Amino acid sequence: MSDETPFYQEYEVFSKRSHKTPLQYQFSLLAPNDDMALFMAQENFMRRQDVVDIWVVPRQAVRSLTSEERQKLTQRLDNKDYRTTKGYGYLRKKWREKEQGMLDEKEIMSWKEVKKT
Repeated sequence: MSDETPFYQEYEVFSKRSHKTPLQYQFSLLAPNDDMALFMAQENFMRRQDVVDIWVVPRQAVRSLTSEERQKLTQRLDNKDYRTTKGYGYLRKKWREKEQGMLDEKEIMSWKEVKKT
């Protein structure tokens, strides 16, 4: 019995709302074959939302990264800190120091005018 393929297969459903939008993942479903999976996706999804295209793909046809591939491909280089905003935390402190060193209107108005003779 364990050598037999299961009756139902898992399928992934993608759709496009318009010709200009990209395909977007919607949901998974179980079906006995490709035709029934497409029919089920149309019945469950297309009657609720307007779409111009729908793709139904067997899950086994979708390749995902292995844990080793994911770790290798998502590892950042050491010199790419400028891509994250955490490197800019010091700016607030620098701006505060700069503001304290600037002359404000009250200070300038408190100066006495020097008259030329």
